[in-house]
Formats: sequence, structure tokens, C-alpha cells
Amino acid sequence: MRNILLIGLGRFGQRIAVRLGEMHIQIMAVDRNEDMVQKITPYVTNAVIGDSTDEEFLKTLGVANFDACIVAIGDDFLSSLEITASLKEMGAAKVISRASNDMQAKFLLRNGADAVVNPEKQMADWMALRYGCENIFDFLELEDGYAIFDVAVPKEWIGRTIGAIDIRRKHDVSIVAVRENGHMDMAISSDFTFAAGQTLLVLGKTKDIQKCFHVVS
Repeated sequence: MRNILLIGLGRFGQRIAVRLGEMHIQIMAVDRNEDMVQKITPYVTNAVIGDSTDEEFLKTLGVANFDACIVAIGDDFLSSLEITASLKEMGAAKVISRASNDMQAKFLLRNGADAVVNPEKQMADWMALRYGCENIFDFLELEDGYAIFDVAVPKEWIGRTIGAIDIRRKHDVSIVAVRENGHMDMAISSDFTFAAGQTLLVLGKTKDIQKCFHVVS
């Protein structure tokens, strides 16, 4: 079973803790605020009160024994940066840190973070695509510019086959599945014919998907 060290129990950190707990993952949650620690105690394996900018305290947590360390601090960037660097110096296998902007992300990556998340930016991007484009129902960003989009079948595709449209060759976008009437079909072939009311799960570079489905970037 994976075990996670989670530092920072604001709203973002609490949500991570609850979700990890639902997945039955072992979590040690840490915050300097006693009230925050008590609030999250029912959802985690261990909850500890302490100042993670204190290297001596951080050493007592056994940082190198965790599969991943998440620094979820959002309101004190200097502390987040300091903790991120200390975790890596102490042998943390993987450090994921929260950033509020691109500049913070660059500093965190240069100082030990293996990955950075910016929940505000990611949510803003999701909302812009989800509610700004009538043919986009959902999307999930992956690594290296790739994403999975849930999109409506374009009107001009209705009655045509996957093979005839050939978006894999034309746009380097793959159709993963077709959803219709609440059912998902992943066993699709080149002679599959599109119909009105269907939606598609497609995989590719975000820019290629946007171009293929005429989404303004």
C-alpha cells in the first residue's frame, strides 16, 4: 500500500487528505495549526502538529520512507519553497508542491520539486474550456502537453465512419471510446459510423485536439 506525507492542511490540503483516505491510502498529515490537524484526524492514518520549516522536526517524520511527499501550502510561498528543498535533501522519493503562478512553479522545480500543481490555473483552464465551448464536456490534462477530451461528435461527422474521417492521420488524435445513452464503447473499429447524440473520448496533444474540434485556444 502506498503511503503519502501531506504537509499543509488548508482547504486544498484537506481535500487531498479526504480523497486519499477514501482511496485507503496511508497518509501522514502535518500542519502547524492544531485545529486543522484535529479536523483532519478522522480521515488520515496519522496527523501531526508541527512546523515543517524546522528541519529537525521534518527529520523526525522519516521523509525517505514515503512514496511521495505533497506540499499543499498555498498562502506562504517561502515556507513551501523551503520545505520542498528540505524534503529533497532528506531523500524524499518524490515531491509534489503547490504553486500559485508560473514563477512560483519555476522556483519550486529548480529547488527540489519533481512536479508542481497549480489548482487555480488548472480549474480556470477547465472552466474556460468546459463552459466556453459548447462541444467540450470535460477534459483531463496529462503530461507533456497531452490530454483526454470528452467532446460532442461534430455535425459534419454524422453518418460517416471513423476510417473515412481518419483523424489519427490528419490530426494525430486518437478516439479512445464512444459514449451513447449512458454506455461507453471502447471496442470501436474503422467502420464504426457516427450518429447524432454521441460523445467521444479522444486522446492527443491539447493543441491538436483543439484544432481538430475547432476549439479556440
